[in-house]
Amino acid sequence: MDRKQLIYGVVGAAVIALAVVAYFVIWGDSGSDSAQPGTGPIKIAAGEHTLGNKSAPLQVVEYAAPVCPHCARFSAEVFPKFKAEYIDTGKVYYIFRVFPLHPADIAAEGMARCLPKDNYFQFIDLLFRNQSKWDPEYGVQDIHGALVEMGRIAGMSAEKVDACIADPKVQAEVQKAGEDAQTLYEIHGTPSFLFDGELVRSGEFPWEDLKAEVDKRLAKKH
Repeated sequence: MDRKQLIYGVVGAAVIALAVVAYFVIWGDSGSDSAQPGTGPIKIAAGEHTLGNKSAPLQVVEYAAPVCPHCARFSAEVFPKFKAEYIDTGKVYYIFRVFPLHPADIAAEGMARCLPKDNYFQFIDLLFRNQSKWDPEYGVQDIHGALVEMGRIAGMSAEKVDACIADPKVQAEVQKAGEDAQTLYEIHGTPSFLFDGELVRSGEFPWEDLKAEVDKRLAKKH
């Protein structure tokens, strides 16, 4: 999914509108990625969402958007195999970053970050698997109400959801991550994958292709 193909607009709720405002603000440097693209593993900031051993020989960063159907398909069909074969076995250190395509992505990420850290990926998976119920890409009009319902499933009250969506710190961090992805790695769509700081793929990443790419890079490290 290409960020430039989407139309940004009012999504019908004041708390979501706050995220829209934040989306267009130029934020200062967050102190994240310091390595040059493709020169090796990138710096991972405190609080980022990761899986696996940080000392693994290969670092993989996925940029995804909660509203992205391609990302949801990767999460459901490819990621479980990738996790079992490479992340859980200590071969890959995996980092997940949201690349916002729509204000709803910022709102969804705000909610995910409000949950206990151990529940972050579980909530992202919930959003991916239920996109038709809340995602504007599926024509959902009351995005705020739909996100409140997703939050309820995860044990969050409506008031908690609103507070999490409106968190200016999270809005700033998600926006900055998107800007860095564009300027540092020339990422313009989702999902996109960095291997040791190098952009390897944007778009669908079938399991056979992913496995071949990971195996090739791991072989070079021996």
